[in-house]
Amino acid sequence: MQQIIVPPAYIDLANQLADAAGQVIRPYFRANAANEVKADKSPVTIADKRAEEVMRGLILAADPAFGVIGEEYGTENSGADWQWILDPIDGTKAFMVGKPMFGTLIGLAYQGQFVLGIIDQPINNERWLGIDGQPTSFNGQAVRTSDKTVLDQAILSTTGIFYYKPDHRERFYRLHEQCRMTSFGGNCYGFGLLASGWVDLVTEGPGMQVHDYAALVPVVRGAGGVITDWRGQELTLSTGPAPTLAAANADLHQLALAVLQDGSVDAIANA
Repeated sequence: MQQIIVPPAYIDLANQLADAAGQVIRPYFRANAANEVKADKSPVTIADKRAEEVMRGLILAADPAFGVIGEEYGTENSGADWQWILDPIDGTKAFMVGKPMFGTLIGLAYQGQFVLGIIDQPINNERWLGIDGQPTSFNGQAVRTSDKTVLDQAILSTTGIFYYKPDHRERFYRLHEQCRMTSFGGNCYGFGLLASGWVDLVTEGPGMQVHDYAALVPVVRGAGGVITDWRGQELTLSTGPAPTLAAANADLHQLALAVLQDGSVDAIANA
């Protein structure tokens, strides 16, 4: 993949977006924020909507030619070279029950490649920033994934098994049985923990959308990790919904991928 130089002004804007979203979200946390159920049966709160509105406003004020893809309000300027991908609260269910295991995801793609990502936890004031060609940072300090290279020493993380379809669930259980231990819950926060070396593998089910994984790719890669779908394919703006696998390094990724692919790869691709 060709390295893309991300303009410093875009990096500054990404941090401004995270700051602004956090200012919106914090007053609603543990405050019984008004919520509703979307057509796909997932919940959304007033905090999700207002945070995305604020971020969209800042992006288009900076440059109306930017593209924007947001979980709550869809796509603008879909043909733009530079596309911002927003998930104001990844882990809305955790947010709604007062658990700080959610995050604001801000991704930036250039011609379909994810080149910048932020995972921001506004309650704990924790921020991972990944930029193409640069080391991932956590609150301004460079971080690195773990050095685990075998499954029986690896800590696996996933949000929950109910996010997997039956075939994916069976494959997940197979991987779970070969790992040292499995941690449940976390949403995007688990990928930040992987970047910092606290967990070694993260898997998520086939419901992962572009707004769920766009920001994760630069964060994981910049820390030394590998992130793909369950076929081992690169995640890009055109990937679509896909189960994801992130690992601390290429060796561990290949081992985990082999377990997940023990069966019909076509069944995974078409699930």
